[in-house]
Amino acid sequence: MPRIHSTALVDPAARLDADVEVGPYSIVGPEVSIGAGTVVGPHVVLAGRTTIGARNRIFQFTSIGEIPQDRKYGGEATTTVIGDDNVIREYVSIHAGTAQDRGATTIGDGNWLLAYVHIAHDCVVGNHTTFSNNSQLAGHVSIGDWVTMGGFSGVHQFCRIGAHAFVAAGAIVLQDVPPFVTASGYPAKPHGTNNEGLRRRGFTSDEILAVRRAYKTLYREDLPLDEARAKLAQAAVANPALTPLVEFLASGGRGIVR
Repeated sequence: MPRIHSTALVDPAARLDADVEVGPYSIVGPEVSIGAGTVVGPHVVLAGRTTIGARNRIFQFTSIGEIPQDRKYGGEATTTVIGDDNVIREYVSIHAGTAQDRGATTIGDGNWLLAYVHIAHDCVVGNHTTFSNNSQLAGHVSIGDWVTMGGFSGVHQFCRIGAHAFVAAGAIVLQDVPPFVTASGYPAKPHGTNNEGLRRRGFTSDEILAVRRAYKTLYREDLPLDEARAKLAQAAVANPALTPLVEFLASGGRGIVR
């Protein structure tokens, strides 16, 4: 049986796996599903049509699945979906999607969301990301795998942050940040590649060198973006590690940071 503190309010219709823990004074709504091994701390609110996977750790005063902060929201049946093995620290807020977009806010596996992080409606967060304290996403933002968001950073709605990118503390992102790129400032500008992050994740020296050369192609050779894309596509044939960058640049967005 789930271990539910006597002061917690868990709706009988909520679906909790057998070994879920729910701490004191937490509230779990009727359309919430919680997977095996997840621990919900005290004073947590899990609302709306929310699905939470296995082995997550949700700390006190977190709010997940509430209605979006969007004037257009009219009570539609939108959702929040969270994967497995995530750490969600104090005062994190994650809002449900809207009918005007994909109708769901989605967070993958193995992410660390530190205190006071906000994930707005219709965002998509990949796997193994790290959101430092007070980093904030506006609505409709897409975050790739292994992204690191610095403390007090913010991302404008509809922006994309590519895989393995690093957004520095205090940066305000107004356009897309390509994979592997380090961005800082207000507005955020590119400042090299995330070499240390790539080393930690097992990229070889040759792959890191290829990423650095790709950055020069994109930002240092004064090429029109279409020419830079074509040159990078050729480079990716020889080094597939560049494929995420090529695919990112080929898809639409708000334009990349320059």
